[in-house]
Amino acid sequence: MDNELKGSDLTRAMLERGDDKVWCAIANESDERAMTDLNGNYFMAYIVAFEDGVFYCTSGMPWLCAVPVKIVPMTLM
Repeated sequence: MDNELKGSDLTRAMLERGDDKVWCAIANESDERAMTDLNGNYFMAYIVAFEDGVFYCTSGMPWLCAVPVKIVPMTLM
């Protein structure tokens, strides 16, 4: 059984533990849609709250799904 948190569940857990901004891929349909929207559409935002079943970004927009992503600088090996 896989107890690993991922997707919107992970974002909620991060906010509950006190993270103040979580960089996320966002969508209103599903976690999967949030990740596929990254392909050319760049629907990303800092999520700052989860209230009444909705995630809120820094601009105050509500989102149903927010998948945390990690952005790291690219380097040439």
